[in-house]
Formats: sequence, C-alpha cells, structure tokens
Amino acid sequence: MTRGDKVVGRLTRGTTGTNRLRRVDRWIARHPVLRRTADPLVVDLGYGASGVTAFELEARLRRARPDVEVRGLEIEPARVERALAQLERVREGATPFAPDARVSFARGGFEVPVPGGRRPAVIRAFNVLRQYDEGEVGDAWERMAARLQPGGILVEGTCDELGRICTWVEVGSDAAPRSLTISLRLSGLDSPSVAAERLPKALIHRNVAGERIHDVLAALEVEWTRAVAASAFGPEQRWRAALDALDQAGWPVQGRSRWRLGEVTLPWSAVAPADGVAG
Repeated sequence: MTRGDKVVGRLTRGTTGTNRLRRVDRWIARHPVLRRTADPLVVDLGYGASGVTAFELEARLRRARPDVEVRGLEIEPARVERALAQLERVREGATPFAPDARVSFARGGFEVPVPGGRRPAVIRAFNVLRQYDEGEVGDAWERMAARLQPGGILVEGTCDELGRICTWVEVGSDAAPRSLTISLRLSGLDSPSVAAERLPKALIHRNVAGERIHDVLAALEVEWTRAVAASAFGPEQRWRAALDALDQAGWPVQGRSRWRLGEVTLPWSAVAPADGVAG
C-alpha cells in the first residue's frame, strides 16, 4: 500500500462495465443503514476506468433515498479526470442519468477522503482487494471501516465481468465481518459452485476441505443437484428448493425474501476462516 501522498492502496486493473454491480446496488438500496441514516453519503471506492458504476449506484439508491449522495474515489488521477468529464456530460443531460444526480469524484484510496469531516453510511469496495494478499485484507477493512459513520457498513466483494456472479461481505463500523452474500443469475446456472471463483479475497483461498466456506458450497451443490426436479418450474424454484433444504438441514441461511433473486446470505460465523484470519 502506498502512503507517499496520503493515498492508501494500489491501482486496480480498472475493469468496469454497465450494470456490472446491479446486484449489490439493489441489496444496498434495501439495507436498513441507508434508510435510517441522517446523512446518506455512499462511497464507491475503486470505481475503475469509468465512473459509470457511481452513476448507476446513485440512480438505484435514490429510489429508496432521494437525498442520497455518491462519491466515487480512485487512486489514478487520469481516471478521476475521466469521471469528471463524464459528470459534465451528465449535467448537460447528454446521458441516461439524471442531470441533478448527487455524484462527485475525487482521488482517494482506503483512507476514504471526504470533505467537511463527513463519514459515509456505506462504502462499497468491489473488485478492489482481488489483487491483494489475504493477509492484507484485515488492514484494508480496518482503514475503511474507521471512516464509516457509527453503525455504517462496508460492502466488500467481487463479481465476474458481466455481474452474473457476485459475492460480498458486510463489514461493520467496528471492522468486524458480519455476513457473506452470494448472488447468482439463475437463468442458465449450471452449478452454484461457480461462486467459488468469485469469492472475496478473505475467502477465495479457503475453498478447501476443513474450511467452513468449502462445507457451505459443497452442501449447496448437493441440494442444488437434489432439487433438479424443481427445475421443471424454473430455476428460481430449484434455487428456493435447494435453500429450503439447507435451512431444514440446519444451515443458517438468511435473506429469504431475496432468494427469488438468486441470493442467499449467511452469517460470517458460518463461513469464517478456520484460523480466524480476516475476522
């Protein structure tokens, strides 16, 4: 992590794309933290080569909080300049985004610089930690969580290039991980174990025998296979049947209201590394 000019972090590949983060955006939009906070400031940390994910985030969140503000942060100055140019086009009404979108961009990393001493209610850091070593995750979480409002959340995760396979960890303002969410596009899904290749850095190397995340994914795969008969009624019904079976078997699956979206959430205790690293 570089600290020469107080920007903390390393440059990412910058890969981004329209609608890539729609799954996690919609999850954030329904989170109680966003709905209850007195200052709905949300940070899109490491948005990449284009500011589009920040604009999309604001557009989705404003449906729940019309006064939401999104601040995009990037380490690379050229990416910030590019996003500011995009913002000018948005202001001119030359894009699908609202000209009055409450979006801003600045240079920054894990130190999460915000003017006026404000603290974000939510920090979304997606596809940022993939290039880091597992041992660096805890420090990154602590740095970002320290910038949150009391009760705020860090949403740290990863996804594939099209946003069809997503996983993320909810981390509290105390830097303690709370849960893991897996969100998959059910149409055309052959196996839920595809999530293994897109797990957050804290878990991606833990999908081996003896680790909780391995046990969870293996159990989900077994129930998905057993639920094949339900696929006659569509992939959503098959997914629900698999999760119902996990629930009946004693797995602490959560987020039942969002199962229809291809999501499932588990408490961190159900997936945490056996040695306690990263929480």
